[in-house]
Amino acid sequence: MKAKTFDKKFDEGKDILADLDLSKARRVSREQKRVNVDIPVWMLNSLDNEASRLGVTRQSIIKVWLAERLQQLSADKSAGAGRNKSGA
Repeated sequence: MKAKTFDKKFDEGKDILADLDLSKARRVSREQKRVNVDIPVWMLNSLDNEASRLGVTRQSIIKVWLAERLQQLSADKSAGAGRNKSGA
């Protein structure tokens, strides 16, 4: 199918899933890589307690907390850059 035909079909709100090869689809910047981290026992116990309280796995809580922290750092950097441009 030509791109023009595909675009038209999409723009008209028609189902395009059958026209896609999803076997090769990937989420950009979402590939996973296994890492090993040494964590003190007291920290693991705290993580396990909090994960149990929330009803999630230790891995899930670690990933969520890391993502939150990284997003906060990114937001802080963006806010700092904005202040610097305004002359503050």
